[in-house]
Formats: sequence, C-alpha cells, structure tokens
Amino acid sequence: MSDSGMYMDDILDYYKHPRNYGTIKDADASVKDMNPLCGDEIQVDLKIRNNAIQDIKFSGHGCAISQASVSMLTEFVSGKSLDKIKSLAKNDVLNLIGIEVSAVRMKCALLGLKVLKVAAYSYLGEKMKDEEKNEL
Repeated sequence: MSDSGMYMDDILDYYKHPRNYGTIKDADASVKDMNPLCGDEIQVDLKIRNNAIQDIKFSGHGCAISQASVSMLTEFVSGKSLDKIKSLAKNDVLNLIGIEVSAVRMKCALLGLKVLKVAAYSYLGEKMKDEEKNEL
C-alpha cells in the first residue's frame, strides 16, 4: 500500500470513529462555525486549567476531511498550552492529516483549526475581562 493510501485509511478511520466527539456541558469556551460551500459544521468545546487544554470535545457533521481533521487535531492539542494553540498553523494540520489537500478541500481541512483558535482566543479574552474587573 502506498503512503497516500495509508493516510487515506487513517482519514476514513477518524471519520468513522471520531476521537473526542461530544460536548462539554460546563465548557470554559465553546465555538461553532461552518463551511457553507461543503456544509461542514464544527463545534469545539474546551475545558482549560492552568492555561492548558484539560479536555476537548468536538461535535458537528461534514465531509470526511473536515471531521477527520478536527478529530486528529483534538488528539494533538489535548494537554497542550494555549500558547501552543495560538502558534498552530495551516501546515501543522496538513501534516497531521498527511494527505495532499486540494484547494477546494482546504477550508474543510482547516475548519477545525479555525474553530479551535477562536475558542482559545475567546477564553483568553474573557479571562482578561475577568482580571480587569478584579483589579477595579
């Protein structure tokens, strides 16, 4: 089997058996977004302790690329600091999924990263507001 075939098998496995699928009822941050071109929809819920991801879940629906990509991403970032999350880039996600992604599927592959980053920044923004209130 070629390398691309092995990676495609991984994509299908993550699509059929997503890791970290679900929601966190008392999430510290929860963000949902969609890719209207493909119909992908992803929500990411974060539980954060000591500025690191203690728990992460995702929910939603969409194509195999979007769902496998966010599932792989949740495994990769679990336990990582918010600084690490802020530094993640497109190539980090593309390396995780391991296949060549066409221009048409790029938004599918990167939707999970976008939602994750917005959730992290939302949490940090709320934390800053809380700290400012405490200083007053």
